[in-house]
Amino acid sequence: MTSVVALDAVPHIRRGVKCTYDQIREAHVVLFPEGVLVLNETAASVVSLCDGVRSVGDIALSLGETYVGVEPEDIAELVARLVERRVVDVDG
Repeated sequence: MTSVVALDAVPHIRRGVKCTYDQIREAHVVLFPEGVLVLNETAASVVSLCDGVRSVGDIALSLGETYVGVEPEDIAELVARLVERRVVDVDG
């Protein structure tokens, strides 16, 4: 079961996690001690905005300028899944 992340929570990439573009897979990936996570374009955009400054709500607003139909609750759910995978941590 995915935990809930508040819209005012501030996510940041965990120490030891690297975000990069994999030329072989032709996809954005997150490398972390437990493995590799292949990201779609939207998820890669979310991860790139997890800078320890923006809140989940701010990330949703920013993505709403680029993508149609961005729902803050969907971003919060994705961030919660990233927390469970130990890719990001949240403050707040």
